[in-house]
Amino acid sequence: MMIFGLEGTAWNLSAALVDEQGVIQEKSATYSPAKGGIHPREAAQHHAQHMAEVVGEVLAYSRQQGLKIDAIAFSQGPGLGPCLRTVATAARTLSLRLQLPLAGVNHCVSHIEVGKWQSGARDPAVIYVSGANSQVLALRQGRYRIFGETLDISVGNAIDKFARSVGLSHPGGPKVEELALQAKQYIPLPYTVKGMDLSFSGLSTAATQAAKKYDLADVCYSLQETAFAMLVEVTERAMAHAEKKEAMLVGGVGANKRLGEMLTIMCEERGAKFFLPPRKFMGDNGSMIAYTGLLMLKSGMATSLTESKVRPGYRTDDVPVTWA
Repeated sequence: MMIFGLEGTAWNLSAALVDEQGVIQEKSATYSPAKGGIHPREAAQHHAQHMAEVVGEVLAYSRQQGLKIDAIAFSQGPGLGPCLRTVATAARTLSLRLQLPLAGVNHCVSHIEVGKWQSGARDPAVIYVSGANSQVLALRQGRYRIFGETLDISVGNAIDKFARSVGLSHPGGPKVEELALQAKQYIPLPYTVKGMDLSFSGLSTAATQAAKKYDLADVCYSLQETAFAMLVEVTERAMAHAEKKEAMLVGGVGANKRLGEMLTIMCEERGAKFFLPPRKFMGDNGSMIAYTGLLMLKSGMATSLTESKVRPGYRTDDVPVTWA
């Protein structure tokens, strides 16, 4: 089975061809604002402007190689409404023109499934951290249950917000990570874990205030250490509760080496295994949408045109995992 996947929930527009053996072809175009964070309408305009190029290159490759596409998968949500609508319109058009089935994919679930596929994890507790999401999940009774999540902003958003406040250019996360390596001391910052849930907004604000008094490298280090320790704590308790012997890190923030180190230490102390997908599968990409669409369609989960409306608030635990 070969699936064409289209991702475009936020920054990245990406199309890919995937079969069960691997990624066959992928093409992306990334929106980068002149200043500040993401502007939904501008991001959607970017996706619309680059859609023909991105989709056309992947489809041209399939024709050149004589490949037969079996279905179209697209990111149905969660994400930014204008971006989702641009991608969904393109996916519906392809489905109708090529007379192929359609699969509306949950963006968060696709991060998990491509992570398992590429890392070899079988049944992990999942730490999903990105610019928009921070969740700790595990598969229980046919759904990815959320054991803990942010109560306000995501860890990626918190780091980017801090980075902008101290004048670091976009993207802020890698620059904060680089500066943290030069730190000489830890500065106490708010550590906010409420039950199994987390709060990062106050931490980001406190770090911004601390940067007025302390060395920026020390503040970057302290922000990372505090935020990541919160995530590791919740992950460890989720593993204990769900009786999981594996943990897997996915999402764009998962590319941060320090977070991976902290989770590795926790898993080693528990006698568990830690899994990290290749870096190119951590951020948003068309391959994860295509692969999850493949799993859905093989299990009989197609999406009709009337069911293909976008879902900006589509929760991970709304999806029945019929393929597990």
